Amino acid sequence: MKLYFAPETCSLSPHIVMQELGLTYDLVRVNNRTKRTSEGGDFLAVNPKGYVAALQLDSGDVLTEGPALVQYLADLKPEAGLAPANGTLERTRLQECLNFITSEIHAGSSPLFNTDLPEAVREIFRTRLFKRFDLIDAQLAKQTYLMGERFTVADAYLFTVLKWMPSLAVDLSDWTNITAYTKRIAARPSVVAALAREAEIPPVA
Repeated sequence: MKLYFAPETCSLSPHIVMQELGLTYDLVRVNNRTKRTSEGGDFLAVNPKGYVAALQLDSGDVLTEGPALVQYLADLKPEAGLAPANGTLERTRLQECLNFITSEIHAGSSPLFNTDLPEAVREIFRTRLFKRFDLIDAQLAKQTYLMGERFTVADAYLFTVLKWMPSLAVDLSDWTNITAYTKRIAARPSVVAALAREAEIPPVA
């Protein structure tokens, strides 16, 4: 398998999952502006959508969209427990959680990267995002991870998005349970290993 990534993007989520599962894979860095890869190729030929993550399987098939990738990866080694079994209520709860992260946290924070937005507009997005943080913080007051007491692919995804908050001038210290949660996940060997491996690949022109 081959994972196409860019630093500080949502591609970190499937990368963490691959490390959790102990999978063997190649890692290819993408320049999000030029769409060139560390292999010297054109990323648009791999994923015409133009954004990471993209996972190229040994068959040559390419999968995209983070929530789909992490579930596919988890199902390669179901014994690892990173996702409940397909067809169960618990699996639907996981999908519910992944959809919430995608639509409300990931997409909800994305406009804040646009520095041209007027401050009044940015405040609207922050207010909505902070209400979502309130919900997550309350949930984490009762349990260690999003799905209970076991780390799942949803945690890899939420951690990845929360990692962007300092660059968006969002201080998470107001949400004490989220703050403790991000520190817990940052210390996981899979996270440390994924970030270290990404740092080994030089930037692409």
